[in-house]
Amino acid sequence: MKNTVTSRSADLFERAQRVMPGGVSRNTVLRAPHPAYADRGEGCRVIDIEGVERIDFSNNMCSLIHGHAHPAITQAVSEQLAKGTAFMMATETEVSYAEHLCARCPGFEKLRFVNSGTEALMAALKAARAFTGRPKVAKVEGAYHGGYDYAEISQAPVPETWGDVDRPRSVPLVHGTPHSALDEVVVLPFNNVEKSLAILDEHTDDLACVLIDLMPHRVGLSPASPAFVNALRDWTTRHGALLVLDEVITFRSAYGGLQTHIGVTPDLTALGKMIGGGFPVGVLAGRTEVMDVMNPRGDHYLFPHSGTFSANPISTTAGLTAMELFDEQAVARLNALTSRAMHGINEAIESTGAKACVTGGGSMFRVHMKPDHPRNFREAYASEAENRRLKVLLDHLFDEGFIMINTCTAALSTPMTESEIDQLIAGMESGFAKIASME
Repeated sequence: MKNTVTSRSADLFERAQRVMPGGVSRNTVLRAPHPAYADRGEGCRVIDIEGVERIDFSNNMCSLIHGHAHPAITQAVSEQLAKGTAFMMATETEVSYAEHLCARCPGFEKLRFVNSGTEALMAALKAARAFTGRPKVAKVEGAYHGGYDYAEISQAPVPETWGDVDRPRSVPLVHGTPHSALDEVVVLPFNNVEKSLAILDEHTDDLACVLIDLMPHRVGLSPASPAFVNALRDWTTRHGALLVLDEVITFRSAYGGLQTHIGVTPDLTALGKMIGGGFPVGVLAGRTEVMDVMNPRGDHYLFPHSGTFSANPISTTAGLTAMELFDEQAVARLNALTSRAMHGINEAIESTGAKACVTGGGSMFRVHMKPDHPRNFREAYASEAENRRLKVLLDHLFDEGFIMINTCTAALSTPMTESEIDQLIAGMESGFAKIASME
């Protein structure tokens, strides 16, 4: 007899495939045989429409620093909703939030709000070009910087396309990317000072900026070395280019962002994700001289900039509330929980003999199904065997009640305690053991 039992999620996915490519609006939520559909979130937990509860270590791709439905954020946003969601006028909250963010980081002299991390990076590259009058951008091989043509070059190269290690190729992510975009992007090997400087020296007259994430997720979630960052800062200063930092995910790592921990002051910084308190937001911040290319009343106005929903009072209200709650004590506590998780996972790797390692810092970590810590994108690149083991681990964790980013990355939230961390460590250990039993 044919089994006719279906789930609400299966029914929803069948409907979704009729109206959305692949049945989703973002590929990261896809699972076999269908996505899980959330019903509600409470603190660090998500309950799906089937009633299954899981601990959320994804936090919507690092964007929820206080987990789900934090009472203070919910109350502040509800009060603002009753007043209105968007106006063709500025708001006091926009000013208050800008003051708060500038006070957190010495490198933020002025800032502008946008609607996403991608949009912040787009604005950063345009501002760098406007300020310098130069067209080219340099970025690290494998680094993700959003969905802008120039920022996504060599985001996902493969061995067949990535070229020589001493001279990485500019590889398109999307079919049909203009060759002109490829020609304007210079690709650098992560954490390799000598080779990167040699490449940069070939473009001294054309480079508007060097763009870097100080702990790039897709490169392996290993921190940039101080020597690498300082070399890029020195090179850009000497040659009249700008240093642009992508702190869309790393701003959570320290009270003033990872740049304050490493000790580098960029010309521009792009922010997003968790600074929206659960709502879409982006910020471009930097030194006054550069930011003033967007000032229509200034003497160096070169970049007309606006946006219908930029600095909307819902996002700025939620963001200001969230960031005021994420004070230095909260940052230190979450970072300590991450250290506990990484230590416990390393012990689980050792006790099971798993071919795995863990990288990260601040309040994020990533598990790789390889024994040695990757130092760059090519070392982090997963083989077919590693991807099979990773899928087993991710499926095991999901079945055991944990939501991870699909690279087996975790981004912690403030509602978490040692209990949730220790539960995840136990889930990792049983997952490693399961993989060992299959090999």
